Amino acid sequence: MQKLIDTKEINTTPENIFQWFININKNYKSWHPEHISWDWKNGKPFQIGSEAIVKEYMHGKVHSLKSIITNIEKNKLIEYEFLFPISIIVTGGSFIFSNTDSGCIFTATLTFRSGKILSKIFKKEMEAIIKHMKEEGENLKKLLEKDKI
Repeated sequence: MQKLIDTKEINTTPENIFQWFININKNYKSWHPEHISWDWKNGKPFQIGSEAIVKEYMHGKVHSLKSIITNIEKNKLIEYEFLFPISIIVTGGSFIFSNTDSGCIFTATLTFRSGKILSKIFKKEMEAIIKHMKEEGENLKKLLEKDKI
């Protein structure tokens, strides 16, 4: 297993970030220019067992990613698993919100099945995913801090 991790310090509270995610279907396009849509297939937003279908561009192609929420701790953690077929490669991920003296540490993770083998076969795709995750962290910081200027 290989885990990609991106961390950003954001000058806001974990509660504000969590609330932003609760409204992800409205906020998704503003988070990254490659994002197309986030739709809830089953269940209410961010409850265990809720299923989402996310569409976005990655390395120039539209991808439709299905996932299910597996764990949630209000204002602290959202964990999800990907559903077939992407689950063959990427098993899941998380969003973690950690309180600090000056705001919040936001951590996004993605877990891949066979790191070294997949990294070689899908090198361009992995580079695109790493870049995309980093941009999402930077964009989330800008979006949530813009009202504080």
